[in-house]
Amino acid sequence: MPFKTTEEHLAVRRSVAIIGTRGYPSYYGGFETAVRKLAPYLAEQGWDVTVYGRKGSTVDAEADARVTTRVTWGVESKSVSTLTYGLSSTLDAARRRPDAALVMNVANGFWLPVLKARGIPSLVNVDGIEWDRDKWGGLAKRIFVAGASATARFGDQLVYDAEEIGRRWRADFKVDRGVFIPYGGDVPGELPVEDGLEHRKYVLVVARFVPENTINEFLAAAERLAEDTKVVMVGSAGYGGEIDQAVAALANRMPNLQWLGHVRDDRRLNALWQHAGAYFHGHSVGGTNPALVQAMACGAPIVARDTVYNREVLADNGEFVAATPGAIEAGIRAVLASPQRQEELSVGAFERGRERYSWAGVNAGYEKALIDLIDGHRQ
Repeated sequence: MPFKTTEEHLAVRRSVAIIGTRGYPSYYGGFETAVRKLAPYLAEQGWDVTVYGRKGSTVDAEADARVTTRVTWGVESKSVSTLTYGLSSTLDAARRRPDAALVMNVANGFWLPVLKARGIPSLVNVDGIEWDRDKWGGLAKRIFVAGASATARFGDQLVYDAEEIGRRWRADFKVDRGVFIPYGGDVPGELPVEDGLEHRKYVLVVARFVPENTINEFLAAAERLAEDTKVVMVGSAGYGGEIDQAVAALANRMPNLQWLGHVRDDRRLNALWQHAGAYFHGHSVGGTNPALVQAMACGAPIVARDTVYNREVLADNGEFVAATPGAIEAGIRAVLASPQRQEELSVGAFERGRERYSWAGVNAGYEKALIDLIDGHRQ
């Protein structure tokens, strides 16, 4: 097939189905954040975009009217929701036959043969190494490994949100394909400090309350920090549980600790990051984490759990600590005590985020990967 000029590419109207998130627009997690940015971008570039989702998981008033949304059936359960919604979305997309499918999460790898049988090429974001996550039991971990194996076999092209994730896949599944496309951050502009807080005088954590995000260790450190410092916690487990109960109990007992639950308001969340004295990022098994790159875009001084993923994203622009309450407390107190260190971390993280983790670059990366996939399939 002859090479198409840029003008010819723009003249071709392509279609894509996005499968594997809670829908558009949704504020649940990293995949949903990416789709909130990508779907309207692709529509603006002339794509027909369909996003599959779940009932009650979206904010319709905030949707771009050019993006089509479809709700399919599934079982609302921690263990099988992704699999069931993924199956129903895949079956519907197979019937409608878009030019390509963007599939999020290797748990949907089981359904890729359905797309392949209908001649629909797939671009699969493999996410993190799910089977390393403590929140999953043995059966769930085996299912994720099986889904990853199916993805490696049947996915036409893979997306790694971190270079280290790509290395793991090449080593573990012997795949020789894949593109690096991280998450992006939005620079928010100057925002006011939240009532009751002071600029650079409080500790912030933003995370889903699961063990691999170092929440239990942070909570132990927060109990000591909150004796003389404001501590703000944003997030929840999503399904309730022991960590939520422990955070609620500590917040009730210690006036300096505020638990805000899930914060959907981007402006409020960005303000919390922008004015934090130290933002603790304890994620350990993902790749490029959306909360981390958004904290960088807001100029937060970051104290991060010392992992290969966090070092890849931050480079030298973070205070790295071991995953123990004592190390977390010491690292946070060291940053809080030094306005010079706070400024150094803030400026460094902001500049690295602007250079490497922008939504403009992320969206363009996805579009190029989809165009290459479609054009390659048609040859």
